[in-house]
This record gives sequence, C-alpha cells and structure tokens, in this order.
Amino acid sequence: MELIAYFWEQEDADAVAAELGGEVRRGRFHGEDDDEDHPWTVLLHDVDQVRAERLIAQHDGWLETEADEPVNAPPPLPTAPKRFKR
Repeated sequence: MELIAYFWEQEDADAVAAELGGEVRRGRFHGEDDDEDHPWTVLLHDVDQVRAERLIAQHDGWLETEADEPVNAPPPLPTAPKRFKR
C-alpha cells in the first residue's frame, strides 16, 4: 500500500524519508498559487503503518492513503421522466 505523508517543513520531510526510505516531493493544494504555501510530501511504499504514523506525528506531519482520496462517482441517471401530476 502506498502512503503519503505531508509536512510543512522540508527538514521534517527529509528526516522521515531518510528514516523510512521514502521519496520527497513538493505537494500541491488545489487553489494555492503561492509555492511557499505548498506542503512537502513523502511517498512511502511497503512500510509499517503504525511506525510511520508515530514518526510522522513526531515531525508535525499528517498521513493519507490512496483510499482517503474521494471517489466522485456520477449519480445514476433517471430511466423515465418524472411526473409531478397524475
């Protein structure tokens, strides 16, 4: 399972990546146009989630999994027109 850890400081992201063998990247929030407001992300593959959560919390970060991302399925379409009067 792939985990994504978010940090506001690059030093925290680097420390966690070094400890858990992750890859540091610059994250993006929708609607943010200033690069200084973007968090640092660490992509983690096949790590112990409990250990990762403890280490991330020590560095003031937060954790998301792929399952945390919302899935926007369209609502079902009607099969017939709605009738308001009989």
